[in-house]
Amino acid sequence: MKNRIIKLCLLLTVMAFTATTVEAQAKKPVRKKAVRSGKNVAKSKNKPTPAIAPPPVDTVKPAPVEAKLDIPPIKKSLRNDNAIERNLVKDRIPLAYEHIREDDAVYMQRVWREIDVHEKMNLPFVYKAEGDQGNERFIYILLNAIKNDSITAFSPMDDRFTTPLPFSEIVNGLVGKPITIQVPDLAKDPDGSKGLMRDTTIVNEFNPDKVERFWIKEDWVFDKESSRMQVRILGIAPLKTITNDDGSFRDVTPIFWVYYPDLRPTFAKHEVYNGKNFGARMSWEELFESRMFASRIIKSTVNNPNDEFIKSYIKDPILALLEGDDMKERIFNYEQDLWSY
Repeated sequence: MKNRIIKLCLLLTVMAFTATTVEAQAKKPVRKKAVRSGKNVAKSKNKPTPAIAPPPVDTVKPAPVEAKLDIPPIKKSLRNDNAIERNLVKDRIPLAYEHIREDDAVYMQRVWREIDVHEKMNLPFVYKAEGDQGNERFIYILLNAIKNDSITAFSPMDDRFTTPLPFSEIVNGLVGKPITIQVPDLAKDPDGSKGLMRDTTIVNEFNPDKVERFWIKEDWVFDKESSRMQVRILGIAPLKTITNDDGSFRDVTPIFWVYYPDLRPTFAKHEVYNGKNFGARMSWEELFESRMFASRIIKSTVNNPNDEFIKSYIKDPILALLEGDDMKERIFNYEQDLWSY
């Protein structure tokens, strides 16, 4: 009897063990998360989380495009470029003006003249050759004097020489400021189907042929001590020609004013083109003092209480030219009427 009870207990034990094993195999194993110690957890809390670096951004702004004025550099000849030694040109000094006492100036009128380079007598103003002192064109002589000889240029808004003008403003007046426009972006849109556009900057080049006229401001003074009329040039201003969209003439505008007495030493060292006699060239200072240029009067203090240009009250160009000749005649007649025969 005892043997049967023992065998029955062993059989139940084997059956229970087999059932437990089958149930354990049927269930999926569950992975337990590793539990970190307190020290490691504290370290992980204090350690900053690395941030994701943003994509690089180009923070360098493109440099603004500025207008440039290409003045031909002065290249001196390494040999004597003349058949004779011409040292007198380097040593020329303008003669000082004759002093006029204020009490002796019994008559004085101010005149503004305009020089047109297209007139035959004014062709030396557009002479394009180069020499040891640079380009011989008159506008380049003025620009080189301002840039290299420290001659002060003044604002064109006032011909009384009150506001100095920096060279950068002169460049903007001659060339104009850069213009930004949109053009098709052929790199990203070769066939133009997407309509992509990009910005481009247009910088104009200096064209000396656009400077076709010059203004001259001068005083006519009668000196009773010497009993003659004397003329003194005060300023010179180059004018830029403004054209319409179709290329037709619109108007002219002064670019800057230069005080003529400051320019006399520079003009004395630059010779004037003379196609008739190359051996007897005069300097620019002698040309202005000898009045070897053609001009017309555009404004005067003669019967002009409103201080206006002739073209502002006489619209017809022929009548305006005759009015300027009439002003010149009045100044000339004043000196002649002082004499009695």
